[in-house]
Amino acid sequence: MAKLKPLGDKLVIERLEAVEKTAGGIFIPDTAKEKPEQGKVVAVGKDVKEVKTGDQVLFAKYGPTEVKVNGKEYLLIKEEEILAVIS
Repeated sequence: MAKLKPLGDKLVIERLEAVEKTAGGIFIPDTAKEKPEQGKVVAVGKDVKEVKTGDQVLFAKYGPTEVKVNGKEYLLIKEEEILAVIS
């Protein structure tokens, strides 16, 4: 990951890839795919208490801020906007 250090209670998340094929075998074109509201935490700010780097999390659809660093997309989000940790 590029040097992207979240401050305070913020997290940096790498969005998980959308499903490309349905259970019935139908391929979904890129234009029809919905971005999943889950991702992997790649960095945490110093005030984050309940989530750690490497956790897979669910978050609100309109909560995160999208940023691009060196051509790669990341999400910046407050810890309070994390809905759940997937185990």
